[in-house]
Amino acid sequence: MALKHFLSVSDLSPAQAADMLVLADRIKREPAKYRKALEGQTLAMIFQKKSTRTRVSFEVGMYQLGGHALFLSATDIQIGRGETIADTARTISRYCNGIMARVFGHEILTELAEFASIPVVNALSDLEHPCQTLCDAQTLVEKWSPAGTFDVNVLKGRKLVYVGDGNNMAHSLLDTGAVLGMDVTIVAPKDYEPSPVILARSRQIALQTGAKLAVSNDPIEGVRGADCIYTDVWASMGQEAEQAKRVKDFAGFQVDEAMMQRANPGCLFMHCLPAHRGEEVSAEVCDGPRSIIFDEAENRLHIQKAILVSLMGTR
Repeated sequence: MALKHFLSVSDLSPAQAADMLVLADRIKREPAKYRKALEGQTLAMIFQKKSTRTRVSFEVGMYQLGGHALFLSATDIQIGRGETIADTARTISRYCNGIMARVFGHEILTELAEFASIPVVNALSDLEHPCQTLCDAQTLVEKWSPAGTFDVNVLKGRKLVYVGDGNNMAHSLLDTGAVLGMDVTIVAPKDYEPSPVILARSRQIALQTGAKLAVSNDPIEGVRGADCIYTDVWASMGQEAEQAKRVKDFAGFQVDEAMMQRANPGCLFMHCLPAHRGEEVSAEVCDGPRSIIFDEAENRLHIQKAILVSLMGTR
């Protein structure tokens, strides 16, 4: 795929993004064919932020591809004592075949990528969460394709509405919709909208695919016509001190049954997890028949295996 790193869905062309989803589906359907795809290779996994799905899916994924994953918390390596990102990248490049990093500042990823001689994968930053939204796209293709098929084109003309904080999830959903031709609307309270820089970038990409991207402050009108409603926690890691204020500011933005009823018939519900039932989503919706949150969670494994094979498979 001629990719050196994967830091953002915007790194992918529409054709590359479609190919990545198709590869993830192929790996999911025929895992035995990829048992030795990364045989003898090691992925360094740098974690500044705690994780359940990210750590388990990458570690299991490397094992299933024949390789090895090395967990490195920020307190375990010298980066926690002031070693430069550049020196960390250069050093790990001498030992390992790839770096996966889950960090606070996105600039850490860009610096790792600048100085590493091996691929770097963004497993989450405060700015973007691209692995998650590619797996979301894979999951929607599975749900909307005719039985027994996997047709990425089914995303075109569909509408995903994200309700909540205009955070890293909102940013990557905008990019993913733009690259794959799916309409995306971000519904957020005033002063919690997504970055205008990211929105402008996504809209520029959308000119190629015809995707319609919008931002709204109205949780009633914003979800009309939705084929999928998506949400995330109101206070992400590092924002715990703002929890009480955010609960007040996000009043009326909970995804509940009344909101789902304003969407299209058969509208699906998605959440990147962990979920706080009773806050950003009601338990009725989160655990109801239209929720596909654990299908998403499973597909983190498959899309990340596809990303790793694409970046490291020829090394």
